Amino acid sequence: MPDSDRIAVVTGASSGIGEATARGLRAAGFFVVLGARREDRLMAVARELGGRGLPLDVRDLASIDAFTAAIAAEYGQVEILINNAGLAAGLQPLAQGNDDDWVQMMETNVLGLLRVTRAMLPLLRRAPRAHIVNLGSVAGFEVYPGGVGYTASKHAVRAITKTLRLELMGEPIRVTEIEPGMVETEFSLVRFKGDREKASNVYQGMQPLTGADIADCIVWVVTRPPHVNVDEMVVRPIAQATVRDVARKS
Repeated sequence: MPDSDRIAVVTGASSGIGEATARGLRAAGFFVVLGARREDRLMAVARELGGRGLPLDVRDLASIDAFTAAIAAEYGQVEILINNAGLAAGLQPLAQGNDDDWVQMMETNVLGLLRVTRAMLPLLRRAPRAHIVNLGSVAGFEVYPGGVGYTASKHAVRAITKTLRLELMGEPIRVTEIEPGMVETEFSLVRFKGDREKASNVYQGMQPLTGADIADCIVWVVTRPPHVNVDEMVVRPIAQATVRDVARKS
């Protein structure tokens, strides 16, 4: 049985920002339900936190339905939904774009977020108050060469968040988008398909944010008084002014 009736659901919770957010929410008094594809890592984090781990592939509608049904059966309602699952794949100009990369990003970052939110809304509406936090990016309002698929997907997250804010206005459900700049997690390693040298070069000569930095922001947002809605929060390392302007030490 959960030791708190304040249930927080985090997708993509097996590592990076998702894992750090789960840790932060647990420390803030929430019972955390974690979803991710990597079950071994997911279950290890859930056991450590005294939470619940459930397999979740946001690209698979049946997986989303099973995830939601398990939460509904066990807990009945959800107060916090952190839509964190997302990725970047490839860094090619549009002319050399890879269809599989584009499909993966759209299905994960856009359709996955839409479908998880749709599935969770009935559980969020059962709670006395609720909060949806979508993990966007500075790529949701800025662009860069080679990032067309990723920036398109994160622009969509921004549009979804703003639309949802309008649609839920008048209900006790807050909606927030967190828009990080450069955060050193497995993000670049995934983007470059396991090439560690390319991934490390992204952060060379500067100090990026960490998953814990973003988790701090998320926990702060969801613990504001119930009448306060933080619509969006842009968070960058001090060395980054825009998606392309970064001060690097030689």
